[in-house]
Amino acid sequence: MTLTHEVPNVFEAGLPTLNYGLTATPHDILDDVRSAQSRAPIAIGPLGPEILSYELVREILRDNRFRLPPGITLAAQGITSGPLFDKLANSLLGLDGAPHVRLRKLVAKAFTPRATSRLQDTIHEVMNGLIDQVADAGRCDVVTDIARPYPTPIMCALLGAPPEDWQLFADWTEEVFQAFNFRPDAKFDEAAILRSWGELDDYVDGMVAARRDTLTDDLLSELIRAESEGERLNLDELRGLVAGFLMAGTDTTRNQLAASVQVLCEHPDQWAKLRDHPELAMQAVEETMRHSPAACIVPRAAVEDVEFAGYLFPAGTFVLANTLAANRDPAIYNDADRFDITRKDVPAILTFGGGAHYCLGANLARRELAEALVVLTRRFSTTHRNGPAPWKSLLGMTGPTTLPIAFTSERLVTADA
Repeated sequence: MTLTHEVPNVFEAGLPTLNYGLTATPHDILDDVRSAQSRAPIAIGPLGPEILSYELVREILRDNRFRLPPGITLAAQGITSGPLFDKLANSLLGLDGAPHVRLRKLVAKAFTPRATSRLQDTIHEVMNGLIDQVADAGRCDVVTDIARPYPTPIMCALLGAPPEDWQLFADWTEEVFQAFNFRPDAKFDEAAILRSWGELDDYVDGMVAARRDTLTDDLLSELIRAESEGERLNLDELRGLVAGFLMAGTDTTRNQLAASVQVLCEHPDQWAKLRDHPELAMQAVEETMRHSPAACIVPRAAVEDVEFAGYLFPAGTFVLANTLAANRDPAIYNDADRFDITRKDVPAILTFGGGAHYCLGANLARRELAEALVVLTRRFSTTHRNGPAPWKSLLGMTGPTTLPIAFTSERLVTADA
C-alpha cells in the first residue's frame, strides 16, 4: 500500500524521545514517560515508536495493520527459523488472520463457567497451603514462597491433571517459558526447551486419549468438545493450546501476584481496606494491574505503510504499545499515580491487550488474583516490606525478583469465609 498524501514520518516528526536501557524497570522510566506524555501521545524509544496515550494504545491494539511479529521472543535469542520457531509461530499467540479467528472461536467456546466453576476451592486450598508453610515464621519472600509456586497447581486443576503430576508441569513450564522470554538470555538452550515441550506434548496426548471416550468437566474436555461451524480442534492444536495456557497462565499470574502484593504492602491503608472488605477484591485486582502491572508493553509491527495518529509508520516499523503509560494517562485517570482500590467509573485497563489478541484468559486471571489477594489479606492481617524488592526489565514479563515481608498471621481462610 502506498499512501498518497503527505504525513510526517514518525521518525522525523520531532517527537519526544525515551532513552532508557534494555534492563530498565517500570519504575526507572515512569518520570521520563510522564514527561514525554505531557508533550505528545507518541515518543521514540530505544526500540522504535512507543504509543503512550490511553486512546491511541487502545486504538493500535485493535488495528489489524499492526500485528505481533511472528516469533519475536525467539528473535531476541537469535533464532529466526527452525522447529522451535515454527512451533511458536503456529501457536494462538503467533497466528493472525483467518487461522487465528478459527482457533480463537473454538477456544472461546471452551472457556465456559463449567470449566472454571470448581476452581475456587482449589485456589483457597493452594494459597492456604503456601501460607501455612511460612505462617509461624512471621516473614517470607512473597516471590519464592507464594507467588512462584501458586499458579501451576491452579492451571493443572483447570486442565484436569492429577495432583501427583503437578510438579512435572511446573518443571516443563519453567523450561518452555524461556521461548516466550523477550530478553536475550546467554543460557538459552533450544534443545532443552524442545525436549521439555515434547514431553509435555506426549503427556497431553495421553490426557486426550483418556478423554476421547469419557469426557469430564475440565478445560481439556471442553476443548475436545468445542465445535464451531462443524470444525473441531485437532491434536496438534490441542497440544499447542495446553502449552500456551500453561505459559500465559503461569508466568503472568505469578509476576502480577507479587507486584500486586508489593503495592498493597506499600499502601497499608489499602491492605487493611481489602482485608476488611473482601468484596473489593476484583477492584483491587484492576487497580494493582493498572498501577503496578507485570506486563507493560505490547509489541507490534506495521505490516504495510500505515498512517496512524497523523504520522507515517513505514512497513516493518517495530512499535511498542506502552500499556504502562496508557494505564497512567492523566487525561483518563484522575490523579493517575494515586493507588486506590475503591476507584469508580474508570475505563478498562489495557494490561490484557486488546483487539483480536485480547487475552482469552483475562477473566480466569482476574479470578486467580482476586481469590489469592482475599486469602493473603485475611491471613496476613498486617504486613510490611522488610527488604529491597528489585524489579525485572519491563521488556518482557516484569515484577519483583524478590519481595521480603514481615507479617502478623491469622487463622486459615476457607473458600466460603
